[in-house]
Amino acid sequence: MRWSALQPLASVPMTTALGIAQVSEATGLTHDTLRWYEREGLIPRVDRGSDGRRRYDDASLRIIQLIVRLRRTGMPVADIRWFLALTEEGAASHGRRMALLRGHRERVLAQLDQLNQDLGAIDDKIEHYRGLIDLGLDCDNSPIVDRTTLERQGDSA
Repeated sequence: MRWSALQPLASVPMTTALGIAQVSEATGLTHDTLRWYEREGLIPRVDRGSDGRRRYDDASLRIIQLIVRLRRTGMPVADIRWFLALTEEGAASHGRRMALLRGHRERVLAQLDQLNQDLGAIDDKIEHYRGLIDLGLDCDNSPIVDRTTLERQGDSA
């Protein structure tokens, strides 16, 4: 079964602790990245089985999935580290955690707005070329007279 970091955690069976390969597959992170997160203190120290292999519990997997989402949306590791440090303070830090996430949310919204503008420009360019092809025109709006060029004009890669 292939899990996605976007799937709700409930879809990941947690009857037993997961090994690093399963967590890697569930989150899309490499084994090295998971080990780095642990070394950097982004996730709590992971228990090991009698065979010495990492065994990730539900809480660790939830933290990793949150980190994946925060990183994917551009949150710097330092801010993630700060957020996770605040969780150690419990309820007393709820307001500060919320403020950190609100600030990040505003940056993500600004990125989305920029991406939507960029996507609009791409769509406009696609329509421009579609129009040139439909009308058999060159980029300077002059008619294409060469039959081979006309035949190849609509080719897509």
